[in-house]
Amino acid sequence: MNTPVYQAKAELFKTLGHPARIRVLELLAERDRAVSELVGQVGVEPAHLSQQLAVLRRANLVAARKEGATVIYSLASSRLAELLTVSRDILTEIIIGQSALLHDLRATA
Repeated sequence: MNTPVYQAKAELFKTLGHPARIRVLELLAERDRAVSELVGQVGVEPAHLSQQLAVLRRANLVAARKEGATVIYSLASSRLAELLTVSRDILTEIIIGQSALLHDLRATA
């Protein structure tokens, strides 16, 4: 039996539901990176980063290639970078709306 699209979308968003994974994807949206670079910029222990990269690989969101002894990661789809940009835009709109509501609340207090 086929998985309904809404369920597949929920699984995608569940995979994205970890701050370290989002940070990895943001960094990879800029350019491909070695694991050693990611460790310093994601701010988690190497073992934890390895686990998060494995989750992203299993979901086919990132690709890994070896260059000598170095593993280089990249986004599996450039559309992920678009998704991150859209999510930032949505958050901005939400915050602006909350800011306007706060302004109105203060004005009527």
